[in-house]
Amino acid sequence: MIDTDVPLDEVDLDPDPITEFNRWLRLAEEVGEPQPNAMGLATVTPEGEPAARMVLLHRADRHGFLFFTNYESAKARDLGSTPRAALVFYWPRLHRQVRAHGPVSQASRKESEAYWAQRPYGNRVAAFASPQSRVIPSRSVLEEEVRRVERRYPEGPPLPAFWGGYRVAPEVVEFWQGRRHRLHDRLRYVRSRNGWRIERLAP
Repeated sequence: MIDTDVPLDEVDLDPDPITEFNRWLRLAEEVGEPQPNAMGLATVTPEGEPAARMVLLHRADRHGFLFFTNYESAKARDLGSTPRAALVFYWPRLHRQVRAHGPVSQASRKESEAYWAQRPYGNRVAAFASPQSRVIPSRSVLEEEVRRVERRYPEGPPLPAFWGGYRVAPEVVEFWQGRRHRLHDRLRYVRSRNGWRIERLAP
């Protein structure tokens, strides 16, 4: 049984929030969280409406949080009009949560090609065939397009121009540790000119 009533104190944190995040992610993997890299991604539509969905984090490094998607999808249209996003990770077995937000930019073509090359064959075919977020007449139309791509590219399709990575460069990262009686610990990193400062928030 995992003890989730673990204190989270300022002295326990690494000075860099990405280093601390990767510690938490590794622990989530170790305790068997079913999809530890799943993250909620919130954007704003061109009409000003909030929009959220789950995506998969590929990597968190000094440049930010990197994920991949279709550049013609609804989320991509949102990011084209308002290139900012908020992220949230939740690991129930640990009773932990991480939130972050900041500006978003596209990953380099080289990064996208490297990730595309390591994806399973079926995933590449599906991404190539799917007009993500668009209305389609039926599933059979989508499945026929998949078969067409498979016939055309038996070794797997190349990286299409409409697919690649986005990176969220965090300005704020909040680490939340659940505690008994809802007296949770919340420690927030805020980017400043001199690096990161850490603040404690009331639960």
